[in-house]
Amino acid sequence: MSEALAIGMPTARKREPGRLWIVPPAALLALLFFYPLALIVRQAFLDDSGVANVAEIVRVLHSRFFLNALFNTVTISVTATAGCLVVGLVLALILAFVPFPGSGFIARLIDTFIALPTFLVTLAFTFLYGSAGMLNSGLMEAFSLPLPPVDFLYSTWGVVLAEVTVYTPFILRPLLAAFSLVDRGQIEAASVLGARPFRIVRQVILPAAVPALIAGGSLCLLLTVNEFGIVLFIGAKGVITLPLLIYGKAIQESAYQVACIIAVVNIALSLGLFGLYRFAAGRLGV
Repeated sequence: MSEALAIGMPTARKREPGRLWIVPPAALLALLFFYPLALIVRQAFLDDSGVANVAEIVRVLHSRFFLNALFNTVTISVTATAGCLVVGLVLALILAFVPFPGSGFIARLIDTFIALPTFLVTLAFTFLYGSAGMLNSGLMEAFSLPLPPVDFLYSTWGVVLAEVTVYTPFILRPLLAAFSLVDRGQIEAASVLGARPFRIVRQVILPAAVPALIAGGSLCLLLTVNEFGIVLFIGAKGVITLPLLIYGKAIQESAYQVACIIAVVNIALSLGLFGLYRFAAGRLGV
């Protein structure tokens, strides 16, 4: 028996996958991700002679253009995420619990927004709500107005509206999946006992939606913090976010160290949000 085990052990070892298989993906990841990231961090913290340039970092972090961009980024991302949560929850409740012909088609149609590039939505908004868009043209012609009466598109609210339109499906999909698991018998029992629809939603449906809201809301927050195309394409006056500021400093002004310092802050913000998402998801079992 010992001889059989001795003969079988080498065979088992030969069947084990080689540990060297980790080298190709690790090398690819290091080449495409960690090496560029290390270059950005080095450019942010060191000058051309390799000495830590603390004064430049402090100057950038205390500058008005950085603080304004940080404020705009946080304000737009939080507002857009809140809008996505509200719109996504209302749409999910209607599609899941208010049966009507074509509800499945509407849900699939909303899903297509995920596949569309963000600039396409902003282009459509420009055609609809821009200075020369359909809405302003119609109002100016109908009421003989000298100037376009609707000008919210080229402001923070225009950016928020575009982001809500683009990212609401990221809330809708997990909510519909969560609502599909809700026991309809509990809803019917609560209705028979005299509970009003708002109470049923609050006490029966929403508890099942909390993990999906946290997962979808965290994803929307991450995406809106790093959104670049919508802000750039709308061109809202005075609305400069961190990604747009990085682009301006690196491409337009060739201030690469300043751009790298801001990029490190943007990366840290994104990783912090992702860490909070993973912590909350782990606590709630998402």
